[in-house]
Amino acid sequence: MKHDVVRRYSGNPILTKADIPYAVETVHNAAVVKCAGEYLMLFRSHLRTGRSIIGLARSKDGFRFVADPAPFLTPAREGPFAAYEEFGVEDPRVTEIDGVFLITYSAYSRNGVRIGLARTRDFVTVERVSLITEADYRNVVIFPEKFGGLYARLDRPHSEIAPWSIWISYSPDLLFWGEAKLIMRPEPYHWDEMKIGPGAPPIRTPEGWLSIYHGVFQTMAGAVYRLGVALHDLADPAVIRGVSDSWILQPEDPWEITGYVSNVVFTCGAVAEADGTVKIYWGGADSVMCVGEADLAELTGMCLEGGRASGGAS
Repeated sequence: MKHDVVRRYSGNPILTKADIPYAVETVHNAAVVKCAGEYLMLFRSHLRTGRSIIGLARSKDGFRFVADPAPFLTPAREGPFAAYEEFGVEDPRVTEIDGVFLITYSAYSRNGVRIGLARTRDFVTVERVSLITEADYRNVVIFPEKFGGLYARLDRPHSEIAPWSIWISYSPDLLFWGEAKLIMRPEPYHWDEMKIGPGAPPIRTPEGWLSIYHGVFQTMAGAVYRLGVALHDLADPAVIRGVSDSWILQPEDPWEITGYVSNVVFTCGAVAEADGTVKIYWGGADSVMCVGEADLAELTGMCLEGGRASGGAS
């Protein structure tokens, strides 16, 4: 009998465009966190213009979500962010540090794609802080703890020399980032050989920081997006202790195989639970939101037992 590392929720998809009280064409690539016992989902939606906005949905159990009546974050129309959000805001990630929820998101414009940083305490009001990358960067996730007094993040710049690899960098104030280092590359002739990128913000486990990432494989029928896991050292997150040699989730359900972008499972959020499980949220085919559960111990074990090296520069 096949063993599924990620156990899909029987009620998938958990959020679709039909569930949103304003006009959207997709619901996907959502960050999810817990705040005051409530699961909060920041999801990306395409409009009929083809541009994206970010909405908010809430849940008591992490499975059944209800969307707020209005979008949470839409492209700025004035000020320093407006020129860089002209084409949309996409793919949010959320990290809580000291009671503040830090939101990173992709800001698209005719100037390329940059990463915006916003923050909120209550998911009622949101404040834009800064644009924290130049073009072209995507998939920025911030660790939920500091290292030597510095914030740390994973990101994925576009580069033809080290194609679509994962880097780490540090900041004293969330505004200025440096000490960048390449730590993980796509693995040749594997399921993630075309490109990789950070998914959900890393999760602290006794064995290390667990990072759920996406990997892409190019087939004759097009690209396939899957999810895998890597384990970073607790004290020095630039050190990767191991990477699972196999994926943990691939497109299988109809709404993952066919949609706005076919053959995609893509995560921006995961919630670790007190019982040792983790709820992983993913967009299916860039069209709907899904959820499944996995055991944290199994995921870390896949990195350490028979896992492969990181493929990084160090």
